[in-house]
Amino acid sequence: MSKSTLRLILGDQLTHTLPVLSGGDPARDVILMAEVLGEATYVKHHKKKVALVFSAMRHFAEELRSLGWTVTYIAYDPAAPVASLFDAVAETLSKGDFDAVSVTEPGEYRLSSEFETWSERLNLAVDILPDPRFLCDHETFRVWAQGRKQLRMEYFYREMRKRHGVLMDGKNPVGGQWNYDAENRKPPKDGLNIPDPYQIAPDEMTEAVLSLVDKAFPDHFGDLRPFHFAVTRADACKMLDHFIAHRLPRFGDYQDAMLTGEPWMYHSHLGFYLNCGLLLPIECIRAAERAYHKGHAPLNAVEGFIRQILGWREFVRGIYWLEMPDYAAENALNADRPLPPLYWGAPTQMNCLAQCVGDTRKWAYAHHIQRLMVLGNFALLAGLSPEEVNEWYLIVYADAYEWVEMPNVTGMVLFADGGLLASKPYAASGAYINRMSDYCKSCRYSPTKKNGPDACPFNYLYWDFLDRNAGTLGQNPRLAMPYRTLSHMSDEKHAANREDAARFLRALDRGDPV
Repeated sequence: MSKSTLRLILGDQLTHTLPVLSGGDPARDVILMAEVLGEATYVKHHKKKVALVFSAMRHFAEELRSLGWTVTYIAYDPAAPVASLFDAVAETLSKGDFDAVSVTEPGEYRLSSEFETWSERLNLAVDILPDPRFLCDHETFRVWAQGRKQLRMEYFYREMRKRHGVLMDGKNPVGGQWNYDAENRKPPKDGLNIPDPYQIAPDEMTEAVLSLVDKAFPDHFGDLRPFHFAVTRADACKMLDHFIAHRLPRFGDYQDAMLTGEPWMYHSHLGFYLNCGLLLPIECIRAAERAYHKGHAPLNAVEGFIRQILGWREFVRGIYWLEMPDYAAENALNADRPLPPLYWGAPTQMNCLAQCVGDTRKWAYAHHIQRLMVLGNFALLAGLSPEEVNEWYLIVYADAYEWVEMPNVTGMVLFADGGLLASKPYAASGAYINRMSDYCKSCRYSPTKKNGPDACPFNYLYWDFLDRNAGTLGQNPRLAMPYRTLSHMSDEKHAANREDAARFLRALDRGDPV
């Protein structure tokens, strides 16, 4: 009689169609799932993220048992936690008769490097299987990138549309354009009817996890309750259906808008479930595509949503695996300022930052413009350390995994990769935030004042950022206009920007409530 295979499933691999399951035999093989100290604490993940992953794992294990699998599940024990995935595997192997370990390739480089050592350390065959949930595998992205002077998401996205037949009319894009982003920048207005988010009440299993997280991880960032994430595939599908029915039609118009007290806006909030495996990218794409063809949602909304998944999500993953491990150390602008306490909720007079950090603390979520153009823009202009900023984003968001977080932060937010991912830094003054939000109305600083103690700090920090990085950024063609403006400024204006920026940054470094 043949021995069995131990099949390891990670907390972001909660997908029934993965080869690690479809290639197994429930009558012979054993599934291993483990809540381990190392994965919960290699950064101090937001409490809601730990609860989401642990609860989703436990529900997934029960689903596997109902399908006839033998599942060894190691629950987190605060008194004696299992230290690592390797320890969980080694312990389980010691209690059974196995001739191999099988696992899906992990999403993060640190685990991939570790898994490659397991066969020798365990003296056993360890099969690392490909992850077919993504729509562009590593080799396909490498071939696409090879020989290109610049890697730009827009051209990758067009190839992906063609390859997967998404929003295509023969060889041409539906509607005649590939990208409708220009139509997706409407500022918020009064009277928007923003639907409430679809909420899933915690069941008994989830309540047990919430109690565990409250006890075991008290010093982790964020509010644990209220908790209304989906933790099963069935409920994640309800989340998708609710987005398509109630939010997608206006998602395009207002995807960049920000309003006080409205953290969810018209966004999908599906990254939580895509990134842990409860939803598949292609099913989200096809659901949106059907909504367009049925006349339920306009093309600018559908195309914008699909571009986030088929374009950005696949593109940043490709960049991550193409460039790691060196990518983690990129710092093209030599930024080295420590992350200030305001990112952890310390008082700040900048209302936009207070609102976005507050939303992040409460929900383990902020939408992409809050992340990029408020929290990220400030980090860029203030010259915050890429290492510390990356760690912060990985800690605070429940949809953050390194493969998706790092390229977005290093490349998109901080331009720390020197333009590998983005063609220019996403730097902006206070005028952008004032146009796209209501935050400035309740702020002690004025977005219309350019200098002085009452001016919005984004205004003078923007020009100071361009000034001090002119040697690196001055020849960037997409920054030609602001650099021309900078060159025409009077000596007095230059001095005022530098003095205001220096005064503000000194106060920031002291930990004052700027």
